[in-house]
Amino acid sequence: MDPLDRIDELIAMVEQARSVPMSRNNCMVDRGEMIAALDELRAELPADLRRAAVLLEERDKIMDAGKREADRIIGEGEAEHARLVSVNEITVSAEHEGARIIAEARAEAQRLREEVDDYVDTALANFEQFLTRALASIERGRDKMHALREIGTFGGDEAERPLPF
Repeated sequence: MDPLDRIDELIAMVEQARSVPMSRNNCMVDRGEMIAALDELRAELPADLRRAAVLLEERDKIMDAGKREADRIIGEGEAEHARLVSVNEITVSAEHEGARIIAEARAEAQRLREEVDDYVDTALANFEQFLTRALASIERGRDKMHALREIGTFGGDEAERPLPF
């Protein structure tokens, strides 16, 4: 029988006991019956107390294991969080570095374009001056040739003579 049921039985025995004459709080109980019931209760209590202690101990072990598991999971979560933050920081840093490198490359490309444009413009200007001088020289030569023709130096008898230039 359950110890709590035993206690309820003992309480019922006391409640049903006859009152002592001239007293309200005192009653008469069968001493042998009460001692036997209390002995049975005492015999049952240690086993139940041991079971309760074992259950409490198991509960504590389960709670400790749960706490350790929770701590482990929290630790892993924090480590994963730190890793993800680190990866994110590395990614952000790499993106910034990439953007910086691209900006530098674009600036360098623009500088080189301008430099090449200046070089080509200078080369074309030099070539233009050369061509202008050459055209001027050609024009002077043609003008000389026309002038000599008009004077008549290119006559038939002088055709065998070498050209003046």
